[in-house]
Amino acid sequence: MSSDNNHHRNSPSQYFQHSLELIAGELSTATGASPTLGQLLKHVGDARKEATGDETPVHEVLVDVTEPRPIPFVLSFNNLTYSVKVPRKMALPGLFRRRGGSAAADAAIVGNPLAGDSYFTRTKTLLNDISGEARDGEILAVLGASGSGKSTLIDALANRIAKGSLKGNITLNGEALESRMLKVISAYVMQDDLLFPMLTVEETLMFAAEFRLPRTLSKSKKKMRVQALIDQLGLRNAAKTVIGDEGHRGVSGGERRRVSIGIDIIHDPIILFLDEPTSGLDSTSAFMVVKVLQRIAQSGSIVVMSVHQPSYRILGLLDRLIFLSRGQTVYSGSPTTLPLYFSEFGYPIPENENKTEFALDLIRELEGSPGGTKSLVEFNKSWQSMKHTRDSEPDRLGLSLKEAISASISRGKLVPGATNDVNSTSMVPTFANPFWKEMVVLSNRSILNSRRMPELFGIRLAAVLVTGFILATVFWQLDNSPKGVQERLGFFAFAMSTTYYTCADALPVFLQERYIFMRETAYNAYRRLSYVISNALVTLPGLILLSFAFSMTTFWAVGLDGGLSGFLFYFLIMFASFWSGSSFVTFLSGVVPHVMLGYTIVVAILAYFLLFSGFFINRDRIPGYWIWFHYLSLVKYPYEAVLQNEFENPAKCFVRGIQIFDNSPLGAVPPAMKVRLLQSLSNTLGMRITSSTCMTTGLDILKQEGITDLSKWNCLLITVAWGFLFRILFYFSLLLGSKNKRS
Repeated sequence: MSSDNNHHRNSPSQYFQHSLELIAGELSTATGASPTLGQLLKHVGDARKEATGDETPVHEVLVDVTEPRPIPFVLSFNNLTYSVKVPRKMALPGLFRRRGGSAAADAAIVGNPLAGDSYFTRTKTLLNDISGEARDGEILAVLGASGSGKSTLIDALANRIAKGSLKGNITLNGEALESRMLKVISAYVMQDDLLFPMLTVEETLMFAAEFRLPRTLSKSKKKMRVQALIDQLGLRNAAKTVIGDEGHRGVSGGERRRVSIGIDIIHDPIILFLDEPTSGLDSTSAFMVVKVLQRIAQSGSIVVMSVHQPSYRILGLLDRLIFLSRGQTVYSGSPTTLPLYFSEFGYPIPENENKTEFALDLIRELEGSPGGTKSLVEFNKSWQSMKHTRDSEPDRLGLSLKEAISASISRGKLVPGATNDVNSTSMVPTFANPFWKEMVVLSNRSILNSRRMPELFGIRLAAVLVTGFILATVFWQLDNSPKGVQERLGFFAFAMSTTYYTCADALPVFLQERYIFMRETAYNAYRRLSYVISNALVTLPGLILLSFAFSMTTFWAVGLDGGLSGFLFYFLIMFASFWSGSSFVTFLSGVVPHVMLGYTIVVAILAYFLLFSGFFINRDRIPGYWIWFHYLSLVKYPYEAVLQNEFENPAKCFVRGIQIFDNSPLGAVPPAMKVRLLQSLSNTLGMRITSSTCMTTGLDILKQEGITDLSKWNCLLITVAWGFLFRILFYFSLLLGSKNKRS
């Protein structure tokens, strides 16, 4: 009787497993095929409601780590091999010795080429026949010296190596993992803490929740998830503190690392990969980080991490170890069997010595010996075969992968966007949120981060105002004389080029966010197109303010023509120039990965744009083989637009009577002599020319400058179009340049 009572008092998790098995059987009988995940999810939700009376969607509840986990996940990897081609170190004496020298000497110098090798490249094997497994509730740690292949193995398991390059197979619960599925149920924490410095811990995790959690979750439920995660990560005291950077004091190194982990586990992934999460931390912070990982594993996740040299306390938290040496496995098993393993190998571990330190020191010593670690690799293979024979256990995986995942969701795992639609062919959508929602969240994050650093925009505005002030005072109230015309041309050329040069400060913006962007898009936090559009929208208010500040500072002070309508067009062309310049620099930041290299390229290209704009040499004087660059010049179109805005009035005169001599050697003669020369010229030409006769209008100046092919409005539209073109190119640069996979 008591056993019956105990049976009825089973945990909800056991109830769901039993229900799931019954549901799967019923659905299989009814349809003659295995049930889809959508069908399973629907029935799991119904079963949960019947058992608990709770109508809350099943994926909104946090996992209770005290519950038993009857449905396990096992990540298995077998015979993983990965090789890359590297340049071969050439030795000229060796090349000459190939005829008369010995084969051994040749091999020593140029190496023995493998299949596909050449005398210029050689194949380097980074992973060589690696096998093992990781289970939920456990932490698998990959250890080894620098260059042993730790990070490469993590990348291989996380699908960060191109399919054609990696040999072997990786399965979850015996089924091959599709790339799309892995992106949704896993997370990858990079070695570097890539965070926005001016956001608080709570804000950082909240934005991650907006990106990764299902769109069906309300704002309040997302906040509850973030608060629970803050407690799980031990970050309650730092929740309101900004992340910080070199110039702003923020959280500690250990807290930063835990925030980085929190961002990637906000959706409670089934598999968590971490690349050296304890590097750069003191022993206490490192222990706290691994302690958090242990809690994550106990909540029903598989945790796979690389670690350089764990302390004694950290070793006590690890469940499985894989030691690597030059891409080969030298030990795979539990930390508790490490002493027995090395004892049988003939190198017993002293009692008071750290087991991992001893093992790593021994591996390094063997690597330096003539035979290398070959003996240890062979011993590991024989040890593993004996161990499997001795400890063979029956397969405890009763459910397929989709069934196990659906059961995991029923226990509260927050797989993003999981659907209960029985007709759904895919398990989860590619992205957790619609396009417009991603744009709103990205824009809000960018604006909030910028508001916390007003000095960045302040410096840019100050630079524009100072430049405008200098130009206004140098070119103060230009007259309508021939010299005034030349000074106007110089002012417009400098003003237009200045707008582009001041846009160069946009270069570091994306370069600073580049790796954050790559990390977030690698696991489909948002679409690349959403990022490109939100990036453009966020920059517009600042560009409008800069354009207005420069226009107000210079237009009336220089004495430009056109009145209010002329000012409005001048403002519009300034805004278009800032827009196209900002887009151009943003595009370059997506192509060039280094700030200094980017600045060099920006300055050089903008100098070429100014050279071919038509100021230094007129369009009709540019050689035919360079005329294409004239039409590619971003400065050409706004420069021609402002000239037309200034000189389009046919009634305005810029050269009268004797002023025609001003830009010639006769300009130095007395005015009376100029009048007599003008009279002689009149008599010769047979027309009356006086001191007040208009000799050159604005339209004549435009013809002299070769500005006749486009109207000012067409120039404005082309300048705006350049901006859109560079934003599109920026999108493609992100699409092609941020795959985040090894080849």
